[in-house]
Formats: sequence, structure tokens, C-alpha cells
Amino acid sequence: MKKNFFTLFFIVLNLFVVQSGFGQCGSGLDSVSIQAITDEYGYEGYWELVPGTNTCGNGTIFAGGNVSQIGCNGGGNQSATSGNGYGDLQTYTEGPWCLPDGATYTIHFVDDYGDGGTDFVVYINGFPVYNFTGTGIGNVFTFTITPPLSYDAGITKISTPLYVNPGSVFIKGKINNYSLNTLQSIELNYSVNGGAAVTQTISGLSVAPFSEYSFTHPIAWTPALNGTYEVTVWPGMLNGNADQNAVNDTMRKIIVVGDAIPNIIDDYLSGTPFSTTIAGSADQVEAPRDLDFHPILSNNELWVMNAGTVNTGGSTVTVYHAGEASQQSLYREDGNAWHFMCLPTAFAFSENTNFASTTGTLDDNHNGTHFSGPALWNSDSMVYCIPNGGNGSHIDMLHQSPYSMGIASDSENVFWVFDDFNHCIMRYDFVNPHEPGGSDHTDGRVSQYTDFSVSRINDDIPDHLVLDHETGYLYIVDGGSQRIIRMNTRSGSVTSSFTPYAEPLAESSIVTGTNWSTYISSGLSQPCGIDLVGNRLIVSDYSNGDIIIYDNTGTSGVELGRIHTGSAGIAGVKIGPDGKIWYVNQLLNTVSRIDGNSPVGIPSNSLENQIGIYPNPAQGFLNLSFAKSWEDPSLSVTVTDAIGNVVVDSPVLFSPCKINLEQEADGIYFLTLKNSRQSLTQKILIQRAY
Repeated sequence: MKKNFFTLFFIVLNLFVVQSGFGQCGSGLDSVSIQAITDEYGYEGYWELVPGTNTCGNGTIFAGGNVSQIGCNGGGNQSATSGNGYGDLQTYTEGPWCLPDGATYTIHFVDDYGDGGTDFVVYINGFPVYNFTGTGIGNVFTFTITPPLSYDAGITKISTPLYVNPGSVFIKGKINNYSLNTLQSIELNYSVNGGAAVTQTISGLSVAPFSEYSFTHPIAWTPALNGTYEVTVWPGMLNGNADQNAVNDTMRKIIVVGDAIPNIIDDYLSGTPFSTTIAGSADQVEAPRDLDFHPILSNNELWVMNAGTVNTGGSTVTVYHAGEASQQSLYREDGNAWHFMCLPTAFAFSENTNFASTTGTLDDNHNGTHFSGPALWNSDSMVYCIPNGGNGSHIDMLHQSPYSMGIASDSENVFWVFDDFNHCIMRYDFVNPHEPGGSDHTDGRVSQYTDFSVSRINDDIPDHLVLDHETGYLYIVDGGSQRIIRMNTRSGSVTSSFTPYAEPLAESSIVTGTNWSTYISSGLSQPCGIDLVGNRLIVSDYSNGDIIIYDNTGTSGVELGRIHTGSAGIAGVKIGPDGKIWYVNQLLNTVSRIDGNSPVGIPSNSLENQIGIYPNPAQGFLNLSFAKSWEDPSLSVTVTDAIGNVVVDSPVLFSPCKINLEQEADGIYFLTLKNSRQSLTQKILIQRAY
């Protein structure tokens, strides 16, 4: 009896399934269509639409894709052949069907190879209400026939960085309009650690139905103390009307407030620096080529990348509590590093804690073609190096840059790459990474910057990059020409496109007309590593072990001094959370930190050397740091313009801190730091046009 009841139920339910155009469904029915979007292996996918939560093959309403070779049990069989089912990189719209309002249906997706690749969009009455991503050997997607509401919006992303410095923190993100109506105004709310809501209405908008809007909440959050906070963001009134669906409104993000990297590089110029070994062969540091600190700087978590071999690929060593008494290290090697991390030259963390690595090879497949480029990884220990999907644990890879000798992070999942095969700088945007071990790279966006040429010294010596996020200047080690290039990443325009090699891309553009120059042209033999903080740039010389300090405030770098380590083989260099210089030596298999005869800090007794202001010139924000001797409950900072008008007058609670001058015009200003015992005034310059 029970079996017959459910059979009868689905027979009755399927009577409502009528093929119909949108707008032709009767009362209580909605027009439903489904888009199936294939990857570069469309024939590997099969799917079914079934009523309720039926299993695959039970009451099938529609079957699509490779019906003849796969079917419900074909996940991972790898028996399908090209030319069957759907084509590659195509969008197929199936339906529409007239389905009962409020009823539940399920999409069963099956992938023959086992690496996913077909995505689905469910349209209800012409609106893209649901999006599903097919992964692995297959997925089950259950949805309810729910037409869009008059007013419905939800936060889809909080893009405020995971790690921020004390001072004004702006809550940024994206909100999606799920409404039938265009939104002219959105009330935005956020709270910190469950506290009072901070509310502001943004007006003058025109956010179309089922489109996304990037927002910055106008009211900044000013955390009182360093630490970990939970920020919650949600929409309120929409066009003056209440949001009708609270289920999709809210998003939360953990944000860590911690100190910025202090600019204390000049202390190396007056002291007697020496190297302290932090890690070595005992920690499985083997031919290290680069290092970087995890974006949550307060964790003091150092990552090191080993070159490895062609057959094994590279590896990483994570040094927890680097340089502290509690230091520990962890060696990791991905099972598919032979391809995705083959002879890595460099890596860089993105602000979202993903990192990208570059491979110093012609062909990561090892078959003589030129299929190589940067790979993206999740640094979470529960994801990184955990086998998944047959392709290790990588979360994206694009293959347009053989011999990619250096990399720098721009923003979330966006990186700048030194491409020696094409002898140019490339910009890689991985957009939406796939699942660990996946293979769908078709949303990647790659741009070639071709105004100047770059070349490597050899396969073993990287050419590192660093981006100044405040100015947009990219500093490039061009080892083959013994120089440092500076390029304005905010200049140039797309003038043509290139044909991607062996893989489809969403964008493959050529950019010309950039503002660039040879920034350092002498005094370098085999430049390799590079980093910056404030008004100081450091470059390592592989040939002799020197680390050169430059003033980078002008149109060319001015050498201020050199630290002679005495050992050739220095590759990557990094200014750590403590402001000290850290580096790897590829020949000695060591990770080191440069210390001095006295603690690196601000040792001078002169007032001028007890405070730091950077960058100067500034584009809108200043970082202010000061010696411990300035600490005082009465400590304050005042900024006046050239004619004496006060534009900032604020107490100072911690060092370093950030001063917001974004609303002030370009020109000369004077900053005064004052406590109950002393005061000091220094000239600063706001200059946005370089």
C-alpha cells in the first residue's frame, strides 16, 4: 500500500509537467527551464531531472547530456568518448516545463571522468533563481519551485580583508538582488561580535533583478583593540520596503585586527647586521626558492617553498611561530606536485589565505609541449595536500606561462606573473576556483603586458615581483638584464587578444600603453628576491649574497646601503611581521632572519628617528609608528594644511596606526605628534598623480 501511494503521487505530480513556453503555464504552475553549461569535456556529463527527492532514474522527467554512454551509474567509469552527448564549452537550455508552485525537484549530475565540469542554472518564470556546480563523480541538487519575490536581497560576499590594521576599517562586500524589482536604495547593516547594528542607506542605485552590487558601508568600524572579531552583514529595507526573505540575508566573516609591518629597515644601515638561521635541512628545507608569511601576520606563520625535482615536484615547509621558542615546522608535498608544483620558482599569498605558485618548466605534463603556468592552492591544512578528485589538492591552474619565474599577489585570487616564455608580465585572475582536485579552468582571465621585455638568468634563479598596493606600482626583477623595472598596474588598456594555448579561457587579452621605467639599472649582478615596506625597497643578489636597501620614493631607486651575508644563493626575501628581513638560501638549504647587535627597532635618541611616517608622499592614508618612549595617555596627532587649517586632531592609542587623509587635496601638510613631555612636527606630502 505504501509503495502504491508514492507511485500514484508521482504519477499525479508528473501530470503537471507540461512542455510550455514561458508565460503559458496555468494557475498554480510556473515555467521552469534549466541551463546546462559544459566544460572543455562536455561528453563526460549526464544529468536527470526527477520529481521530489527521487533517486536517479526514478520518475525521470528529462535526461540530458551523454545519455547513450553514461547513465545514473556512470560516475568515474571513464568509458565515455568524445562526440557523444553535449559539446564542449556549450550552454544548453532544456525545457521549459510547467511545474507546480512550491513543489520540490532534484537534478542528478553524473560525471564519467570523475572531475565534474557541468554547471546548472534553474530559471523560474525567466529568472535565474538557482545555480549549481557539478563536481567530482557527480552531485544531487534539490530545489523548490519558488518564483522571485517583489523584494529580496542577500549578502553574497564580505570582501574586507581577513587581516586588517588598527584604525578605520571599511566593511565591503557584494549584495545580490533576488527581487523582481530594480533596487534604487538598499539599507545596509553590520555588527561586530553581535553588538549594535551600524545602519546606513545607500541611495541613487540601479541594481537590476538578479544582478550583483559591490558596496562599501559608509560608516567605518574602528576597533579599539587588536584581536579576532566576527563581523555580520545583512540588508534591511529595499526601496523602502521590508526584505521578504530573511533566509538568504546574512553573512558572517572572521576578521583579525593586528599591527602593520613596521618600517624599520633603516636600522640595518647604522648597526652591524648578522644572520640568524631559522630553519634548515633538519626541517626538510631543500633548495628553497621563496618564502612568504601567512596573511594573518599576528600568527607569525612562515611558509617556505622547496624546488624539488621534475619527477616529484616541489614542496612546502610551514614554520609555525617562526623564530620563537615555540617554533615548529611541517613539511608537505602534494601527491600531484609533479604537475601542479613542478620545479616551483616562487609563490605568494592572496589576502584570502589562498596562495599561488609558479613553475619554472616548459611543460608541466612532461611530454615536450609548452603547457605550464601558475597554480592556486588553499592553505587550509584540511585541504592543502589532501588527495581529492584525482588531481591532488590544487584549486585552480592556468597554463599560459612556461618558465614563470616570479609572482606577486594583487587581490583575491589575482596575481602578477613573470613569464619568461613570452618574455612579458602576465596578469592571472583565477576568478572562481574549482573544488580541490578539480579541472574546470574555463573562467580564467589572463592578460599579457607587452610594452617591455623581460628575461630570466637561468632555470634555477627566480625573478621575483612585489606590488605596492597603495600606489599600484609593480616592481619586477628582470634578472637577465640586471635591472629592476617599475610598472604602473593602473595604466594601459586592452588593445588586442592572444590565442590561449591548449585550454579555453574567459579572457585572453593583450594590454599596451602602460607607464613603466627601468627603476634600478646598475649595481646588480644576479638580482633575484625583492620586497618593500613603506619607502624602502630591498633586493637580493644571488651571485654574492648581498641584500641591497633602496629609497623608493623617487622616479628611480636610490641605493642606501648593503647587507653582506657572505653567502651566494639568496633567492626570495621577505620583510616579516616584525619588520626584519627574512630570506632563503637555495644553495645552503636555510631560512634566515637578519638581526643586529641590538634589537632591530628605533634605537636612536634623536626625536626624528623615534617616529616613522610612511608612505611619504602619500595617496590618502599615512601609517604612523613611534618608539615606546612616546607612549602616554595624552598622546595625540594633529595634521594641518599649509595655511594652518587643522584637518586631523585625534588621540593615539597604539603604534603603528593609520591616518585617513583621503578627503584632503594634494599638497603639503604638517603632522605633529605630541604628548605631555615632548612634541615633534614633520612635513608630509599628499601626491596622487605620479
